[in-house]
Amino acid sequence: MSDGEAVNLVKGLYASAVGMTAQMKRMDVIADNLANVNTTGFKKDRAVTHSFSEELLLRLNDEKDKPFYAAPIGRISQGVFIDDIYTSHENGSFKKTGGPLDLAIEGSGFFCVFAKESDGQTREMYTRDGSFTLTENGALATKDGFPVMGSGGPVILPPGEITIEDDGRIYSNLEYVDTLKIASFTDLRQLRKTGGSLFYATAAAGQDAFSGKIQQGFLENSNVSSIREMTDMISVSRAYDANQKMILSHDNIMMRTANDIARK
Repeated sequence: MSDGEAVNLVKGLYASAVGMTAQMKRMDVIADNLANVNTTGFKKDRAVTHSFSEELLLRLNDEKDKPFYAAPIGRISQGVFIDDIYTSHENGSFKKTGGPLDLAIEGSGFFCVFAKESDGQTREMYTRDGSFTLTENGALATKDGFPVMGSGGPVILPPGEITIEDDGRIYSNLEYVDTLKIASFTDLRQLRKTGGSLFYATAAAGQDAFSGKIQQGFLENSNVSSIREMTDMISVSRAYDANQKMILSHDNIMMRTANDIARK
């Protein structure tokens, strides 16, 4: 086996191993999407792969009279890696529930809630999950008990028939109570998931005017297509198996080469 072939063999092992790692990460993303296919307001993630830059291989000292001669062998890629995992904020379909506290946002925008982080700190977060409830003191809250924010703070609803206009104004028995605080952002890529269909915004997200509509009595389904995710899962599984077979093939070649060298 020549030096060039040996180098290509080792690089092939590396490229296959990197490929398997990338497919494992893609599978994690797909599994999370499928697990949340029925989660209200959930936004699917997508993994973006990118190939390493190709490298030019050279064979050194190929000729005795040219000790520093480098003969080009060819170019080789080091495989692919996960370049980014981004969230798709496409709207999901609506389902009608008729519940007065079930809300969906048509267009862009997020409900503002005051939620706790894993470290116990509270901050304003954002969600598309409008399946709200009332606490014992009449506060509008998420399923996890986080207060929903209005123009003047947490929304407190008095007893009565609740009506919510498409601009977020809330009425109880036709009397104005508050207006839902709806956040909209100029760069949705700057939103970060925190779990439970909640997002927080980085400083680069940028506030924008809300131009959507609130639909009372509706909930937004996740934007996950189970058929597409299953198709992607099959594709990822096949790519992983192909890389695994390449590693076994390279390993067998290296083992045979080592045995041949030992016999000589």
